[in-house]
Amino acid sequence: MTEYEVIIIGGGPAGLTAGLYTSRAGLKSLLIERGLFGGQMVNARLVENYPGFPEGISGFDLGQVMHQQALRYGLQITTEEVASITPGQPHRVEVTDGDLAAGAVIIATGSENQKLNAPGEERLVGRGVSYCATCDGFLFRDQKVAVIGGGDTAVTDATELSQLAQKVYVIHRREQLRAGQVLQQRAFAAPRIQFLWNTVVDEVVGNEGKVSALKLRNVKTQQTSSLDIDGVFVAIGLKPNSQRFVGLVQLTETGHIITNERMTTSVSGVFVAGDVRSNSARQISTAVGDGATAAMSALRYLRR
Repeated sequence: MTEYEVIIIGGGPAGLTAGLYTSRAGLKSLLIERGLFGGQMVNARLVENYPGFPEGISGFDLGQVMHQQALRYGLQITTEEVASITPGQPHRVEVTDGDLAAGAVIIATGSENQKLNAPGEERLVGRGVSYCATCDGFLFRDQKVAVIGGGDTAVTDATELSQLAQKVYVIHRREQLRAGQVLQQRAFAAPRIQFLWNTVVDEVVGNEGKVSALKLRNVKTQQTSSLDIDGVFVAIGLKPNSQRFVGLVQLTETGHIITNERMTTSVSGVFVAGDVRSNSARQISTAVGDGATAAMSALRYLRR
């Protein structure tokens, strides 16, 4: 069993920052990522609110910069799936190819897109149903698309899609958006965007193996309707990637891992950073701060 001083699970901004700090402190550190380094931020076409980039930077490029910087100080990285953590002295981390051990573990697994859970959605993923406008928007040039949601991501997606698509419908279950004012102003000024308020999706309809329509319902009047559409982008929020840690650490009702201000959990030597923790602001800058705090707390723990 290979042993490390610190194992970090997750390669988003929180995990990469934690790895940067622990490796610079001289700790033998391993970061485990199951997919693409950068986490959710790689889906952002332009990040405008991260300090140090006044003209903005793509989420993918920012993830690459963080990745390369973390590697400079000896952080080891592997791409594997973590199955479970068994607490102890040291903690055992079960991965695809066997077991690893570490004196401290930092969980930075982030979050994933919330699903509509509407009939037809799962069946039509990749056939008109998407959770990433940056990734798939170009496929719908001069077509009609819908964006589900009313937060920052949904409104940003709609604005960007309006530059490609023939028509963009924003479908929101409330009668006002939750997105920031600047983003709202851009969307309201876009002539190709139409808002459908107080409306939810009851079904994603497919024809010949691809999205063809949405069955809609007004939550106030209960009136139903059908909207012909070529693609639908779901942006109704994120849920924490914490399923593997049920029974290990204390979770909130929403599945977020409970921490204090030092990013410590209910298990000694297990720390958490980023979107997966309770009360996270779900911003790149706060994830970076969480990662630094978790790393410093892990360092203090190991030195004790």
